[in-house]
Amino acid sequence: MHVEQVLLAAPRGFCAGVEMAIKALAWMVRAFEPPVYCYHEIVHNRLVVDRFRELGVVFVDDIAEVPPGAPVMLSAHGSAPEVVQAAARRGGYVVNAVCPLVTKVHHEVKVRAGKGYSIVYVGHAGHDEAVGTMAVAPEAIHLVQTEADVDQLPAGDVPVALLAQTTLSHHDWADVLEATRRRFPDLWMPGRSDLCFATTNRQSALVQIAERCDAVVVIGSANSSNTVALEKVARAAGCARVLRVNGPDELPDDLVGVVGVTAGASAPEELVRSVIARLDPIDGVEEVAYTAEAEYFPPPRELRELLAAIDAVASFALATPATSPATSDRELAASEVLAALRG
Repeated sequence: MHVEQVLLAAPRGFCAGVEMAIKALAWMVRAFEPPVYCYHEIVHNRLVVDRFRELGVVFVDDIAEVPPGAPVMLSAHGSAPEVVQAAARRGGYVVNAVCPLVTKVHHEVKVRAGKGYSIVYVGHAGHDEAVGTMAVAPEAIHLVQTEADVDQLPAGDVPVALLAQTTLSHHDWADVLEATRRRFPDLWMPGRSDLCFATTNRQSALVQIAERCDAVVVIGSANSSNTVALEKVARAAGCARVLRVNGPDELPDDLVGVVGVTAGASAPEELVRSVIARLDPIDGVEEVAYTAEAEYFPPPRELRELLAAIDAVASFALATPATSPATSDRELAASEVLAALRG
C-alpha cells in the first residue's frame, strides 16, 4: 500500500439519532441487571452491536422472544405500532429509541392515511425502517423502489401522498420522485423533506472530495442503508474505485494515491481512526468540511424519567464518576460511551 494522502469527509459517522440511541442503550445497560433486550439491532453497525452483546444485551427480531418483565429497548429505526404495544404488554421497562426524524414520517403516514390518501412510500423492502413505517397504515401505503414500481401503482380517484425512508440517497429518491410526479400531478408532499439532514450532509461532504480521489473508502455495515447510499454517491460523483469496509482488516493492500474516507451514520469514529492508521498516508490527512452539525436529540422520555429517579437516590455515572446522567447526556459523545463500555 502506498497512500499519499487521505481526504477525510466532514461530517461523517454518528448522526444525532444514532448518538441518542447508543447512549440510551448504554444507560439501560448500566441501570438494569443483564440481560437487557433490544428489538432489532440498535443501529446497523457490527462493532456497535457486538460491543453491546458482550455486555449482555440480547437482540431479538420478534418481541415475543423478550421474557415477561424484562427491560427492552426498541431500535432507532422505528417499530410497527403493534410491536410497541406488544412490548408494553410484556410488563417490563420499555424505552422507544426511535429517531425523531422517523417518528415524523410515521406521523405523516398516520395523518395522510386518516385523510383518505393513498401513500407512495419510497424505501428499501425489508429494511427495518421501511417495515416499521409501512405498518403504521398498511392498507393505505405502497412501497416503491424504482420508476418501474411507480408505473405499476394502482390508479384511483383518491389523493396521493409521497413519503420516503429517511436514509435514502438523493439518487434513490430523485428519479422516483419525478416518476411519481408525472404519474400523479396533484401529488402531496411534506413541506420539509423526509430525507435525514445528516444523511444528506454526509453525501454532500463526500461529493466534495470524490473527484479528487483515486479511491474512496466508505466505513459501515452492509445492512446500513445510508452507508450503501454513500457508496452510490461516490460512484455517481466519478470516483473510479469505491470500497465499503467494516474496518481496517478489510482494506486491500493495493491502494495508492489519494484516498477519500467517510463513514456511515452508524459507524463509530474509532473505526475511522483505525482505517486511517492502516492507510498510513505519507502526506497525512486533510479534513474537508462541508458543514458543521450541532443537532442534539435528548434521551427518550421513558429513559429521562428513569434517569431522574436514579439521580434522586444515588450518584450515577457512565463515563465520569461525578457526572449526573440527566444533566450530562448532551456533553457525552456516543463514541466515548462505547469506549467506556468496553470490557
